Amino acid sequence: MGNKGNDSRIDYVEFNVSDIAATKAFYGSAFGWTFTDYGPEYCEFQDGRLTGGFTTTGPVGSGGPLIILYADKLEDMLARVEKAGGRIVKPIFTFPGGRRFHFADPDGYELAVWSAQ
Repeated sequence: MGNKGNDSRIDYVEFNVSDIAATKAFYGSAFGWTFTDYGPEYCEFQDGRLTGGFTTTGPVGSGGPLIILYADKLEDMLARVEKAGGRIVKPIFTFPGGRRFHFADPDGYELAVWSAQ
């Protein structure tokens, strides 16, 4: 995922989509984005400035893209999120490239934090 070493900054944007091939065709044709496939349910995109992903693992239209922050120490960040009043929605899990967790802020917005470690 995105840029390592930028602790606590927005690092990645993830969109839930219904058809990765159709989504790639649209964004590639319309905007010239490039793609890296990570299996049938996930594709990373690069727009020349930002890196993000398309996934079929979540509901489409569930409130917009998933904003993902980076943390050097994932467990420490999870504790900080909980202490600040965030609610853990998905506990730490692994994926190709690292680990992450999802949380809801006090207004219910879901975000995620990832780490390469």
